[in-house]
Amino acid sequence: MSQIKQLLKLHEQGKGIKFIARSLAISRNTVKAYLAKTAALPDTIEALLALEDPVLEARYHAGSPAYKDERFEYLKSRFDYFTGQLKQVGVTRLLLWEEYRQQQPDGYGYTQFCFHLSQHLLARKPSMVLQHQPAEKLVVDFAGKKLSYVDSSTGEVVYCQVFTACLPYSDYSFAMAVRSQHITDFLYALRCCLQELGGVPRVLVPDNLKAAVVKASRYEPDINRALEDFANHYLTTVIPARARKPKDKALVGNQVKVLYTRVYARLRNLRNQQFFCLASLNAAISEKVKEHNQTRMQQKPYSRQERFLFTEKQLLGPLPEQAFELKHYRELKVAQNNHIYLAQDKHYYSVPYTFIGTKVRVIYTRSMVYIYGKGKQIAVHVRSYQPGGYSTSREHM
Repeated sequence: MSQIKQLLKLHEQGKGIKFIARSLAISRNTVKAYLAKTAALPDTIEALLALEDPVLEARYHAGSPAYKDERFEYLKSRFDYFTGQLKQVGVTRLLLWEEYRQQQPDGYGYTQFCFHLSQHLLARKPSMVLQHQPAEKLVVDFAGKKLSYVDSSTGEVVYCQVFTACLPYSDYSFAMAVRSQHITDFLYALRCCLQELGGVPRVLVPDNLKAAVVKASRYEPDINRALEDFANHYLTTVIPARARKPKDKALVGNQVKVLYTRVYARLRNLRNQQFFCLASLNAAISEKVKEHNQTRMQQKPYSRQERFLFTEKQLLGPLPEQAFELKHYRELKVAQNNHIYLAQDKHYYSVPYTFIGTKVRVIYTRSMVYIYGKGKQIAVHVRSYQPGGYSTSREHM
C-alpha cells in the first residue's frame, strides 16, 4: 500500500502513466488499473493518502464477493439447522449438501458448501488463552500408546501403560510406565509423581476417572472414592476434567504428543537392546523425560526445569510424613461369635460382643483393619491373610 500511495502522489502531481510505471518499477497496466479503481471510489486522493495501509487496502481490495452473494444469505439462514443435523447418527455433510441442492438447484457446489459450513462451526467455538498460577494444578492422564519390556524368565513381551502428568504453569512433565490403568497402579504412579516433584499442588486434574478402571471388582473401592482418600491424605483437592471437553486437559494432551517424539521415538534405538524389567524401562523413560524438561522451550529463554525450580517448586505444599495406603470400604454384619468375616481374605476379625447382630463399617488397608460402629471406632486389627483364621481380642469377648 505504500507503493500505491506513491502512485497516487505522482498522479496528483500530474505525472503520466509511463513515468509512474518506470519510477515505481511496475507495469503500465497495473498503474491504469489502480487509477481506474481510484476514479470509481467516492474518496478524494487526499482522503485516500490519509488512510492507514490496512484501511486503504480494504478500499482497493474488498475481498471475495462470496459473502455478498444471495446464495450465501440463504445458506447462512440454514447454518443452525445443519449444525444440529450433524449431531444425528449417520448424517454427513454430503447428505446435507444433497438436501440443500434439492432446495436450491443453483446453490453452492459441495466444496464451497463445506467451506462455509466449516467457517461457521469454527466461529461458534472460540477459544482463549488460559492463565495458570504456579503450583495450582497437576494435570494427569494415560498415554494412548503403550511401551513394553521382555520378561527375562519367560521371554514374554509385557505391554505397559504410560502415566503422564504436567504442571500447567511451568509445563514441567513427568512420565512412568505401570502395568495397567488399574486403581492401584494409577495411585502408585501419582504418588511417585508427587515425590518426584517434591511437593503437592493445590488441585489434581485427572481425566474422566472411569477410564482408570479396567475391570470392576466388589472388593475394590470406587476410584472416585480412592482418589478422594488420596487427595485428603496429601491435603489437596480433585477437580476432574469435564467429560468430552478435551480443552480442559489440552496441556497434558499436548505433553503426550511431545512424549511420543522425545521419549517413545528416542527409545526405539534402545529397544534393540531390549528392557527386561519394568524398572529398567522406567529408568530409560526418566532419563528421556529429564532431557525433555531441560530442553530450552521455543520462543522462551528458559527450560521447563528452570521455570519449575525457580518459580513453582517452593510454592508446592509439603509431602506427608506417612506413605498413603489404599483404603477399602465394606459394611458387614457381626456374627453370633462376635466376629466379622472379611471375604477378600477369608479371615475373621473380632468385634465387642455388644455389637452382635448389628452392621458395622469396615475400613481396611494393606496392613490394618479398622472397624466402626455407632459413629466411633470399636476395633483395630493387624490385617491377616490366613484363610479361615481368626484375629480375636480378649476384651471383645
